[in-house]
Amino acid sequence: MDSVLHSTGRFGPRTLLITAAAVPLTGWAVHATVLLKQIAAKEKDPLTGLLRRDAYTARARRILTRHGDDAAVVMVDADHFKQINDGMGHEAGDTVLASIGARLTAWAGPRAAIGRLGGDEFAVVLELPADRRRQRLEQLVRMLHAPVTLTDGRTVPVAASVGAATPDTLGTRDLAALQRAADAALYDGKHSGRAHLATTAHTSLPSVNGRRSGRPGTAAWGRAA
Repeated sequence: MDSVLHSTGRFGPRTLLITAAAVPLTGWAVHATVLLKQIAAKEKDPLTGLLRRDAYTARARRILTRHGDDAAVVMVDADHFKQINDGMGHEAGDTVLASIGARLTAWAGPRAAIGRLGGDEFAVVLELPADRRRQRLEQLVRMLHAPVTLTDGRTVPVAASVGAATPDTLGTRDLAALQRAADAALYDGKHSGRAHLATTAHTSLPSVNGRRSGRPGTAAWGRAA
């Protein structure tokens, strides 16, 4: 008892109060950390680590609001992906998708909104001023066409189609409109090995099952070797 009283006298009631309060605070800190991890898990695709649609959309809209005409919406669709899955197995397909996610992240940087919209479809919204668009989109095409090496040593040839849309060209900062135009440009140049930039003509094309048809003409950059 004396030692307890001595300790109480040495540290003081205020110290004991702070120490006692720290116990539940520590518990809440652990709880908060768990909650944050759960939120992050819901926001991100487990295979690629990219944002899921809702989280991507929220960040993408903020970027468009902040950067305006200096922003770009880029749609990416893996080419011949079903052949990879069917011919080499789903594990190989998963590796290719994860590799595409990693390459998009490396290309766009930490401030971009990068999402896996479903299957082998991806979207990126980032700051991309007009004087850098050609060079950067050519770089993206080259990165997406680099082969992927599997854990068993097999090499998978990879290709992806790329379409981009920008507020200064289309006269809108609406994310949905820019994505539709970028998607139309992507399919206008499907399997071409180039990035295609949408024009105003891509905003009025008929849509079939969410995919647009027609060939209005686009600027095409970055033919893959």
